Amino acid sequence: MARTKEFDTTVVLHKAMQIFGHYGYEGTSLQMLLDGLGIARQSLYDTYGTKRDLFVKAVKHYVNEKSSAVVAYLERTESAKKAVSAIFHEIVASLLDEKRRKECFILHSAIDQVPHDPEIAALFEQDRVRLEEAFYQALARGQKQGELGVDQELRALAGYLYHARYALTQVAKLTEDPNALRQFMEVTLTALDAK
Repeated sequence: MARTKEFDTTVVLHKAMQIFGHYGYEGTSLQMLLDGLGIARQSLYDTYGTKRDLFVKAVKHYVNEKSSAVVAYLERTESAKKAVSAIFHEIVASLLDEKRRKECFILHSAIDQVPHDPEIAALFEQDRVRLEEAFYQALARGQKQGELGVDQELRALAGYLYHARYALTQVAKLTEDPNALRQFMEVTLTALDAK
């Protein structure tokens, strides 16, 4: 008879996000993971596989969770400008919250792996296509409603917003000044005001 897992796999993934986010993929040892996750070595191997397998699962979980929330919010919010603004305000709030901030930093570890890890690269490319399309659809709706200028290049703006989300985590990594994050966000949102 198989033993029941004595830990919540989603909670463990969130802890893994924090550890990888704090130390980076290369800087995270197996022992750090075991200590931080509070699970036995065999449980880690049986449930997640290798360190890399756990990292990939944690990145996928993080990206899917965040991107699904963004897509859903963009689809259900009538005003494109309000939706985009709320999304960026939430990102800043996450990056100013100590616990959530550590999880967000897993993105840097993952992006560092993109040049030599086809699986991670494919994950980010799939996410880029999905989110840029969601931003584009919201912006197109906003343009029809007169919120955005008729001459704005919406595909380029959607791509810019996608990349600006990741750039915010870079700002947070480089400075602990909350005003730097807020100012970056405010400047980003001015792109919606172009005519």
